[in-house]
Amino acid sequence: MLASGILPPGAWLREKTLAESIGVSRTPIREAIKRLAAEGLVEISRNKGAQVVSFSAGDIADLYDVRAGFEPHAALLSVPHLTDVDVERLELLANQMEEAVRAGRHNELSALNGAFHGIFVELCGNRHLSIALRAILRPTMVAHTFMSYTPEELKRSMQHHAELVAAAKARDGEWAEAVMRVHILAARNAVVTANSVQ
Repeated sequence: MLASGILPPGAWLREKTLAESIGVSRTPIREAIKRLAAEGLVEISRNKGAQVVSFSAGDIADLYDVRAGFEPHAALLSVPHLTDVDVERLELLANQMEEAVRAGRHNELSALNGAFHGIFVELCGNRHLSIALRAILRPTMVAHTFMSYTPEELKRSMQHHAELVAAAKARDGEWAEAVMRVHILAARNAVVTANSVQ
């Protein structure tokens, strides 16, 4: 719900309402809220409840700056060691994202994009880099990025994914590193520009 934007920044999380809408007891909702708070996605205020964190444009730009430093390195490290199955998975995810864009199903992009980028992060062979990137790659931030894109920016993002697949097929880590850096900086620019216009 956070990643899809159903619960936007600033929304209050009511245990009872969430439990009823999902069809579970309040206990797993309470545990999920605690976990989200530990990840910095939700703030819990005594006597008020839990609220989805609002990221300022500066916060988002800062997160993208950190991501632009780390994630291209993960691509550099992972791509030479990808298996054919890994590359096929990247290609499938890139194709699914393009299909979602063509069909206007933008709500699917965040999860698909997370899985796509997650391959580079998880297979980079550096546990500490993976941990740092998982902390930075927040679903709400990614969802916010796709909501900020113009049609041209979204098309460019899909082209970057296709080029990352091509670099992966060639097992060229340096190519993947360069494309990933441009991809992340373009996303940063789109979000900062969209937030400065609002």
